[in-house]
Amino acid sequence: MGKIRKHKEMDMLNGGIVGKLIMFAIPLACSSILQQLFNSADVAVVGRFAGDKALAAVGSCVALVGIFVNLNVGLSVGPNAVLANLIGQQRRKRINGMVHTILTFGVLTGIVLMFTGMAVARLVLEASGTPASVIDEALLYIRIYFISIPFMVIYNFGSAILRSYGDSRRPMYYLLASGTVNVILNLIFVICFSMGVEGVAIATLISNILSAALVLIHLYRREDEFQFRFHQMRIEKNNLKKILIIGVPAGIQGAIFSVSNVFIQSGINSFGENAIAGSSLALNFEYFTYDIAVAFAQAAVTFTGQNYGAGNLKRCKKIFWECMLFGIGFTQILCIIFMIWDDFFVGIYTTSTAVAAFGLSRLHHVCSLEGLTATYEVESAALRGMGKSLEPSIITVLGTVVFRVIWLLTVFKMVPTYEMLMNVYVASWIFTGGLLLLIYLKHMRKLEKKAIK
Repeated sequence: MGKIRKHKEMDMLNGGIVGKLIMFAIPLACSSILQQLFNSADVAVVGRFAGDKALAAVGSCVALVGIFVNLNVGLSVGPNAVLANLIGQQRRKRINGMVHTILTFGVLTGIVLMFTGMAVARLVLEASGTPASVIDEALLYIRIYFISIPFMVIYNFGSAILRSYGDSRRPMYYLLASGTVNVILNLIFVICFSMGVEGVAIATLISNILSAALVLIHLYRREDEFQFRFHQMRIEKNNLKKILIIGVPAGIQGAIFSVSNVFIQSGINSFGENAIAGSSLALNFEYFTYDIAVAFAQAAVTFTGQNYGAGNLKRCKKIFWECMLFGIGFTQILCIIFMIWDDFFVGIYTTSTAVAAFGLSRLHHVCSLEGLTATYEVESAALRGMGKSLEPSIITVLGTVVFRVIWLLTVFKMVPTYEMLMNVYVASWIFTGGLLLLIYLKHMRKLEKKAIK
């Protein structure tokens, strides 16, 4: 197997920013959209070939899966930001120790999350009001799915290492390979072997193993400070502390963010199986659009991390506003496409008129202003790139969980319609984005005054 010598890194510290941001963010967005596209194959295959009951079973797991996936993705912000800072500070001798700490921590974290998920699965599904008619199939799906969590963590942490020096393309290629395998296995297991929800869960497991393996193989083949060796796996306390300071608040934010969706899911469940299935399929479109916002947020973390490490606050500000503009703009463009051809896109997932009606309702209520998700994502990312992770987490929890629970107990209780339930998303985005913008501007003013002194 050939070795990979030190290759050219993206220069985030000098020259124009716009082109580099787009070159970095677009592969990231494509990676996430591919991942969601392949994940939505689970929904499409069971909806088309295993029936509405199987679709509702998978749909009932969406919020629970989101808790663990968002915790995983949030934790990976720590490795990304810390490595980017080291690159900006020209402290490259510390990179290899950090890489091995990151991957060792990732393996241990994945195992803990797997067992935790299996332990709480029934409790969370029952608490969210999953109908008794689908709960057994939902548990079967989620327990197989959780076996793939350690591999998912390894992939995300490994991808964070690659992103820290500007490589956002390889993660996309690896997802393309693993996702293609996922879709093929979905069709084989469900159509040929009539395996239903367990078939799509097993296909997801195999695809996650493949993506993790591809990332590790790449890092193993390197011959520079990013090289990985199994016998060097260890956790260095100082490195772990830096990762946790940024990653834990981001991870908890992501997990708690999804907890709010569990509460919303309980409201959706009150409208019956058709609403559960329709909401589940429409959620796929929100993920596709949200992935664009997150891609520019990831760009904000990495570019800000390097430039903050180099002490260039002026460039950090420019990065922030350009990521905000592109995040909102590109996200909203895809939303408009989905809303214009709504019947076509919803029809991919279901042939049921009743299920489609709920799906279309959610699509129009939520995607109409989905671009606003880029506000709080980019704001949080920019702050984390500068080592400030706790405040964005607290504000996001207030703006999503607390705000949404209050909405459910007041506005939705007074007007208990499916449409009013969907309106909670846009309202919470406006609230959260506004608060985080104030925090960001205040922090930048403080840093600029300190720099002048």
